[in-house]
Amino acid sequence: MENYFKELDFSRYSSIKIGPKADVLVINKIGDYQDYQILGRANNVLISPNHPKFAILGEEFDYIKKEGDLLYVGCATTSGKLLTFTRNNDIADLEFLAKLPGNMGGLVKMNAGLKSWEVFNYVHSIKTKDGYIKKEDIEYSYRHTKIDTIVYEVVFNISYGFSKDKLKQFNKMRDNQPHVPSAGSCFINPDGDFAGRLIEAIGLKGFEKGAMSFSKEHANFLVNNGNGTYEDAVYLIDLAKSKIKEQFNIDIKAEVIIY
Repeated sequence: MENYFKELDFSRYSSIKIGPKADVLVINKIGDYQDYQILGRANNVLISPNHPKFAILGEEFDYIKKEGDLLYVGCATTSGKLLTFTRNNDIADLEFLAKLPGNMGGLVKMNAGLKSWEVFNYVHSIKTKDGYIKKEDIEYSYRHTKIDTIVYEVVFNISYGFSKDKLKQFNKMRDNQPHVPSAGSCFINPDGDFAGRLIEAIGLKGFEKGAMSFSKEHANFLVNNGNGTYEDAVYLIDLAKSKIKEQFNIDIKAEVIIY
């Protein structure tokens, strides 16, 4: 299948429901797309009116193949589709995907996870335009990787024994999260502390600017209560950063990616 362009309305496509309409390149062939910023399902992003050129992976990269003790997953595959596959095939360790919406490409790039469970715990290798790269040769840490190219496929080690109890536990954790549009966790937890606690301590839990606010349920979620704007979202992120720096001398890092 060839590459093609399609229009995305980011005020509908992104999880925080903010952003303009834009023509996006749909990639169906492995290649060099340096001029483009690759996006997944736009779950942890905030898109500005002056964004770069975007591309997403197309249908050619939406697949799951089981070969021996390895699972090959195209990076346009949704976490939900992979979770269903692991349940149907009694595959263990990926139950935490119940908590993580998005495409596998985005989840791999940010080493997404839930508390101590994270994607890279179970990765065998990834495939880029330069071929397969083993996990040992990739620099990664909590919610972060040093991957600066498009990931087309992720390969997982397989072990068996899908756990319904773990699935219940992860779904329950999810129930604690706000059920309004957001970009997921706004800030990365600093060492030995929690971003939510810091936001509460500086008095910003539930604080509103326009239709945007830090959630009353979970302070580290920046939520869109209606027609929130990019400007109001950035205002709140910057306000939290400066107050946390002032009060605790911590340079807190945003987990939400701003384009």
